[in-house]
Amino acid sequence: MSKLKVVSEKSLTNNSRIVGLLAQLEKINTESTESDTARYVTSKILHLAQSQEKTRREMTAKGSTGMEVLLSTLENTKDLQTTLNILSILVELVSAGGGRRASFLVAKGGSQILLQLLVNASKESPPNEELMVQIHSVLAKIGPKDKKFGVKARINGTLNITLNLVKQNLQNHRLVLPCLQLLRVYSANSVNSVSLGKNGVVELMFKIIGPFSKKNSGLMKVALDTLAALLKSKTNARRAVDRGYVQVLLTIYVDWHRHDNRHRNMLIRKGILQSLKSVTNIKLGRKAFIDANGMKILYNTSQLPVIPVTGPVAQLYSLPPEVDDVVDESDDNDDTDLEAENETENEDDLDQNFKNDDIETDINKLKPQQEPGRTIEELKMYEHLFPELVDDFQDYDLISKEPKPLLFEGKVRGPIVVPTAGEEASGNSGNLRKGVVMKVKVSPKGDEGDKKRTFMDLAKDIKDNDRTLQQQLGDQNRTISSVHGLNNDIVKALDRITLQNIPSQTASGFTAGMKKDYSLPLTVVTCAKACPHMATCGNVLFEGKTVQLGKLCCTGVETEDDEDTESTSSVEQASVEVADGPTLHDSDLYIEIVKNTKSVPEYSEVAYPDYFGHIPPPFKEPILERPYGVQRTKIAQDIERLIHQSDIIDRVVYDLDNPNYTIPEEGDILKFNSKFESGNLRKVIQIRKNEYDLILNSDINSNHYHQWFYFEVSGMRPGVAYRFNIINCEKSNSQFNYGMQPLMYSVQEALNARPWWTRVGTDICYYKNHFSRSSVAAGGQKGKSYYTITFTVNFPHKDDVCYFAYHYPYTYSTLQMHLQKLESAHNPQQIYFRKDVLCETLSGNSCPLVTITAMPESNYYEHICQFRNRPYIFLSARVHPGETNASWVMKGTLEYLMSNNPTAQSLRECYIFKIVPMLNPDGVINGNHRCSLSGEDLNRQWQSPNPDLHPTIYHAKGLLQYLAAVKRLPLVYCDYHGHSRKKNVFMYGCSIKETVWHTNDNATSCDVVEDIGYRTLPKVLSHIAPAFCMSSCSFVVEKSKESTARVVVWREIGVQRSYTMESTLCGCDQGKYKGLQIGTRELEEMGAKFCVGLLRLKRLTSPLEFSMPSSLLDFENDLIESSCKVTSPTTYVLDEDEPRFLEEVDYSAESNDELDIELAENAGDYEPSAQEEVLSDSESSRTYLP
Repeated sequence: MSKLKVVSEKSLTNNSRIVGLLAQLEKINTESTESDTARYVTSKILHLAQSQEKTRREMTAKGSTGMEVLLSTLENTKDLQTTLNILSILVELVSAGGGRRASFLVAKGGSQILLQLLVNASKESPPNEELMVQIHSVLAKIGPKDKKFGVKARINGTLNITLNLVKQNLQNHRLVLPCLQLLRVYSANSVNSVSLGKNGVVELMFKIIGPFSKKNSGLMKVALDTLAALLKSKTNARRAVDRGYVQVLLTIYVDWHRHDNRHRNMLIRKGILQSLKSVTNIKLGRKAFIDANGMKILYNTSQLPVIPVTGPVAQLYSLPPEVDDVVDESDDNDDTDLEAENETENEDDLDQNFKNDDIETDINKLKPQQEPGRTIEELKMYEHLFPELVDDFQDYDLISKEPKPLLFEGKVRGPIVVPTAGEEASGNSGNLRKGVVMKVKVSPKGDEGDKKRTFMDLAKDIKDNDRTLQQQLGDQNRTISSVHGLNNDIVKALDRITLQNIPSQTASGFTAGMKKDYSLPLTVVTCAKACPHMATCGNVLFEGKTVQLGKLCCTGVETEDDEDTESTSSVEQASVEVADGPTLHDSDLYIEIVKNTKSVPEYSEVAYPDYFGHIPPPFKEPILERPYGVQRTKIAQDIERLIHQSDIIDRVVYDLDNPNYTIPEEGDILKFNSKFESGNLRKVIQIRKNEYDLILNSDINSNHYHQWFYFEVSGMRPGVAYRFNIINCEKSNSQFNYGMQPLMYSVQEALNARPWWTRVGTDICYYKNHFSRSSVAAGGQKGKSYYTITFTVNFPHKDDVCYFAYHYPYTYSTLQMHLQKLESAHNPQQIYFRKDVLCETLSGNSCPLVTITAMPESNYYEHICQFRNRPYIFLSARVHPGETNASWVMKGTLEYLMSNNPTAQSLRECYIFKIVPMLNPDGVINGNHRCSLSGEDLNRQWQSPNPDLHPTIYHAKGLLQYLAAVKRLPLVYCDYHGHSRKKNVFMYGCSIKETVWHTNDNATSCDVVEDIGYRTLPKVLSHIAPAFCMSSCSFVVEKSKESTARVVVWREIGVQRSYTMESTLCGCDQGKYKGLQIGTRELEEMGAKFCVGLLRLKRLTSPLEFSMPSSLLDFENDLIESSCKVTSPTTYVLDEDEPRFLEEVDYSAESNDELDIELAENAGDYEPSAQEEVLSDSESSRTYLP
């Protein structure tokens, strides 16, 4: 006890002592007493600051006046020793305290006082060396924390003072070192950099740097960092090229590389490379670099066998990421250097939490304000799309004619049965199905419900819309192999034919048993061989449009066994065995729909995968493990192209831009095609024998958004590794770096009863390449580079026809086919289903609008009243064409809503669903990634959509405005999307409280009163949907998203539960599907689970139900868990719908040119915030990068 007391007293004594000394110093300032006293007091403060961390903390604590006292004394004193003492105190404070204390000093006006002190000190002749060292040391520390430091230094005239000091004291390394550090800070301002360059700073740096030496390596390192910063100015870079410094840098680099065997001077070598990089940002520098044989020199010196796990080499791979771009080649056309002054704060005040400027902070803008937008008279144009609100059902043949008491909507029902993505069907649902079928079979003809049951039986014969086929495919013995009943004689008898003109005599018997069987979609294949008796079949035209299948060489059709003579009857028998599942795919119907689909290129071919259909494969596809060093290897191979150009074939083998281009006929060259719906491939160049560069089309009427691809390949040989490089992608990172594989569909596999897309490819990586984007294509931003997706594929069959895609394709024609099949198979006595046309697109395609609910039990008033008063659920999807996973989720939703599942019936009885399943038909049809035919991102047009340019958005918003006008606001609005950078499925919603929370204004946050019901649905989904991840959800409203559907429907229409549901393109890292790539089975399951979540939402929010479990809405904890996850400002080009995501390992091709090593070494007692800890974890993991 006594010991504790002593410690406390000692602590109190120390605190009182520093406070007393500062008070004494303040008194000296006011009374202008003798300098000896000031000298004594400052020396005591210095001693305490050097020896005690508590003293340093107290002097920079909030509310402390210590810093003001020191700066005031520094400004007023004429005594040299007092000045030196105070400068030493400041050095101690900023060195040990990291960024926070430096920012604190800047906030107190330290920059201006110290710069003025430097000017005054320089007037002495000669200037005091110790004083100059101290001033420059402090300024080098605090300069990066002052956003206006460059301007202040230039106005005070300190640039030349520091430069002249270096020139006059080249041999005085103690003085030169802090001067170089300050020059580097000056150079962060482009205007300063140009000014210093004109005064000879570049030439001066080359007097300091030189060949390998064990002496003064610290000075060399700082000089190179300064040089790299200076050479970012195009003026200085041109000066360096003119003086031949590119060759000098390469010579110095080779010398350091040769002698630095133990890798102890990696930072020096990195500094030389940074300088070379800065020079080669201009065309003149690149030419000088190539002329000096720089490519070969750097390539030879970079061939390290293995990167060490620890040590200086590894440190290079643990640096934090930052944008690292190649400057547009047009930069050299400028006669003068027009570099704008662009001073950015390197990092915010580290004392505060991370803050995203994109988060909306205006409470008035955050508050939902219902705006009608259009008058009631204008909105009446949508009345015909809501017949369910006025129909009295007098002419309908309803289930019951007898009035029944109206039951409470909130009644407690049995357990919810949901289809899962597992291979085995659930026992309960199986019994349920069997029970329904048995009931139909034994029902007496005179029964009151006979009509209903008979129709259900009929619907089952057409298509049982339960989702068990996919599960049965996993259980049954894959008897589908009898698809080899596709008699090869028939296959060989068919030439390249138009799908409209299938010979009826062939199709009638051959397809009878297969037409409705999803697993046997093949009715026609074609042969490239000449067949005299069928020669003209492929050239027959129907009204104005020919639709053809792509090429397929029949000699390549391989079957699983030799039963080529299997009879047609056995094919039909196989069909019967598996035809009791959903058969939404109908190849003939698909062709009929394609004829009416309007595309800009007027496509006349149909891709085999879209014609055959896709069923989920019966096996799991794990996330691909990335091999160590794969990206390094691929980039090295790309560099070899530039060094050994004679080895490159460089032959164009596919070119959409040249319609007269003829495809080479050599047998060892792959053939490509993308002239079909949703196809995207513009040009292919053969680089090496088995390596091809692929160039994608931009979105129509746009010059960017290259990401979606879908193309056909043929002419391959098995056992050969083909490398494909898609070289004009735009996003800075991709899930291809984190285990995602592209998709491939093999026609021969489909013929062998395996009609599915599979994940394929090895040695996959996504990295920045050396191709620069023009500033026009980069939204006015210079210096943006393209990125490469590279993958290697071994094809299993000879002369196969294969298709590759970014994600599972889902075309507009596929949607229309699915909707027609759903409509034809539903029970009109049980399900109210309407398919309307919302509007026509720019290209003249119809945008479908679907209404689904349960039919009223009778046409009596009570039942009609209950029908009309069901709350609305409004769903939309596929506003971005490249996010095909959104359509698969929507397919799952539609199938579930139309199924005979009792839970689905309960759901239909609870809600009226208004669904726009494809908001951007034109973009989907034409193979766009993000835009419509107007060249605009439709999900940025919701605030003020133009009825002519954005008709689907204009009218979808009009539907919502109509519902608001008639006081029928939807309970939930959800827009289905896909996310290219995150795993799992998750939601984004809108919350004032959480948005304010992220601005760190906790006081304001506490004042906000908000119903937190917007969290209910995501919470429910996190419990019932295995792919859904609550921790990835965000409810923050960002300024850049104010014109998206989610925010506009929340803010203007007034729908509290307005969401974007994002599905991964890659896979899951949690839950049941952890470590697996996502497939259509899981995506469709998510659509079904979303429906079940809505039913639970109904029960949880019903006033007649039990109260909400508190654990379901653990609001504060979730806020803390999700704190500061909004990390990325929106960019002009390819801005994500929602914030970026930091993977555990950062494989993006970004580097940090501005790492302050000195600051990092002197982090002192600084404790990082939660956000910085997340970043540092990500950065430290980069030690093991290739």
